[in-house]
Amino acid sequence: MLDISENDFDVVVRITREEDIAIARQMAKQLAQELGFSLADVTKVATAVSELARNIYRYAQTGKIMIRKRLEESGGPAIQVVAADRGPGIDNVDRVLARGYTTHERSLGIGLPGVRRLMDFCEIASKVGTGTVVRVEKRRRKF
Repeated sequence: MLDISENDFDVVVRITREEDIAIARQMAKQLAQELGFSLADVTKVATAVSELARNIYRYAQTGKIMIRKRLEESGGPAIQVVAADRGPGIDNVDRVLARGYTTHERSLGIGLPGVRRLMDFCEIASKVGTGTVVRVEKRRRKF
């Protein structure tokens, strides 16, 4: 799986209660605003983080959302988010990324596919019985 150290991140939010989803969302929103993202992109980042945190809470019960500011090779700012859990894992990542697929009866099935569409980069590593790590990035657009 992806080699991730929480010491490398500006913010780490442990997801153990439903309320932690809102905390993770707010922290991501705040960092994106600090980086000068447009309102539309701040909303995209916050929505993606909310979906990732909800997936942790729903499927793994506990995990963490880690967020950091980055500089792209081009010198522009970016925000990177890593969602990590030790839950049941995903047996077929491609199937889960298909729009409309869901394992939750009260879901629209747009979680991970929606996250991938909202962000500029998305990488998922998962192993059944071990957990899942999702890494996403949003780059600030030039004005």
